Amino acid sequence: MQDNEKLVRDGSAPLIVGLGGTTRAGSSSERALRFALAAAREHGAATLLFGADEINLPMYQPDSGDRTSRAADLVTALRRADGVVIASPGYHGALSGLVKNALDYVEDLRGDDRPYLDGRAVGCISTAAGWQAPAATLGQLRAIAHALRGWPTPLGVAINSAQPCFTEDGEPTTPYADQLRTMAHQVVDFARRPALPLAV
Repeated sequence: MQDNEKLVRDGSAPLIVGLGGTTRAGSSSERALRFALAAAREHGAATLLFGADEINLPMYQPDSGDRTSRAADLVTALRRADGVVIASPGYHGALSGLVKNALDYVEDLRGDDRPYLDGRAVGCISTAAGWQAPAATLGQLRAIAHALRGWPTPLGVAINSAQPCFTEDGEPTTPYADQLRTMAHQVVDFARRPALPLAV
């Protein structure tokens, strides 16, 4: 857990959970996700990151009661989350199997009082070389957020990694930094609103 986990326990900050990345170290999608979560912290949120190592999970089996400790940690964090940020690379015009499999574990929340991602803002980030794959992947992430009863933020971020999108220090370039910051702030602002009534 990160240092600001204390803020979650005492209720003084909304919890934003980020998940995504690739198995390649220093991937653009995980760097973008880390930047977005940092922007959420600057905006007063507590955050938890589930990067590639944490979401490299067994294939989801809905009828299995057995969950690895990493899978259980992810489900617990999503259950407690006030908002979520998802980052996926665009592989052949679609989100990665790694990220999709992690999102399938949200099915374990189906019986909760607040099922799936009901009533939570979901920020979406996609990265790929060119524009076609990140645009298609971003649309898929937003559709998945809707299917999980989440509220995709008005701004989603599609990053063309064929362009200079990160500085030598690993920070996103303009306009990506501004877009990621705005999206993260939208997630936090939504999380601070009074709870919405549950869907019936």
